[in-house]
Amino acid sequence: MASETAIVAGGCFWCTEAVFRMCTGIEEVESGYIGGTVEHPTYKQVCSGSTGHAEAVRLTFDPDAIGYSDLLDVFMGTHDPTQLNRQGGDVGTQYRSAIFPLSDAQRAEAEAAIDHWNAEHGANAVTTIEGPAQWYPAEDYHQEYWAGEGQRNPYCQATIPPKLMKLRKGFGEKVKA
Repeated sequence: MASETAIVAGGCFWCTEAVFRMCTGIEEVESGYIGGTVEHPTYKQVCSGSTGHAEAVRLTFDPDAIGYSDLLDVFMGTHDPTQLNRQGGDVGTQYRSAIFPLSDAQRAEAEAAIDHWNAEHGANAVTTIEGPAQWYPAEDYHQEYWAGEGQRNPYCQATIPPKLMKLRKGFGEKVKA
């Protein structure tokens, strides 16, 4: 089957990218910006909170290895979807929890994933379903950040390993060997 694409925003894209790079069936992960009003925004502009963009990841995946609904379960289970416009110490609309479906079928699965998460956790996710919206890749130094510079970044050392532990604990069968 042909590869498919998904776009999700779960706070800092370095953290979200690190999680999905460990998942079986994920072929490519690209950090970037989506959902704002400025064309070709820079990291500095997005971090200011003035562009309306979210830090997000665009995933290319093999649907025979990981389905879109499974991908959304991993997404919902490895960040805190109850935090409005924040993840940990990152605060602002650029750190919102959002799903950007690329088709009507993805939109229906996104709605189902949020409903399922709410029912399973007895909580209300603030995760939004947005789009369509223009995707802008982040600057090169943001790509594969955890695998490189992030290993030495104190922020990443404090925030990424707990997300990776959630991935291993809750979705062990989805983790690459």
